Amino acid sequence: MSAAARLLASLKASIGDVVFGMEDGTVSIFGLVFGVAISTDDPHTVLIAGATGAAAAAVSMMAGSYLDAESVRDARRARQQGAMDPALARTETQAITAALSRGGMAPADVETVAQALGRAPRAAAGLRTELDDAADGASPTSHAFWMFVSDLFAGFTPVLPFAVLPMDSARIVSIVLTTILLVALGIGRGLVARRPVVRATLETLSIAASAALAGIVVGHLLS
Repeated sequence: MSAAARLLASLKASIGDVVFGMEDGTVSIFGLVFGVAISTDDPHTVLIAGATGAAAAAVSMMAGSYLDAESVRDARRARQQGAMDPALARTETQAITAALSRGGMAPADVETVAQALGRAPRAAAGLRTELDDAADGASPTSHAFWMFVSDLFAGFTPVLPFAVLPMDSARIVSIVLTTILLVALGIGRGLVARRPVVRATLETLSIAASAALAGIVVGHLLS
């Protein structure tokens, strides 16, 4: 597999991190930027605060995503190593057979699988681990990488106008760019999760508006 193909595969497997990272980066930094922008007329001050916040948030989210993915992987390995525990073996077997039943397998065949796994408890835990790893498809490093990239990109979107435009124009352009990004994110959330696109978009915009309002209120009170 080529490097580009591996990168694309890791992106697909980490799509949840991308969505979460973009939403977190946009919403949190949007609120920060407008909290600062309401208290000063110096775009340089807003730029420093926003850029610092975006970089720190991206690194923090990257570390959190890595530790979370690593903890999940370690839990899977521990489950497999402890497969000889009869209670754990029964739990794993029940989870597998329940999934087969939901998938439409005939009850007699499900019972056959259950009996086979009951005779090989380590196989039951191993199968669960393999299925979980296949469903994930990305390493902790991949999860962390895509979380960092998406969070950093989204976080800098409301910040960049303050680097090149006067304060009044920067405020307007920042709102427009952030709104466009949030609409695209809402549409993406709806398509990925197969939810109503309009509802997902309105939810995303509402959360961002709440964050901006909170930032403006605090900035106004402290200014």
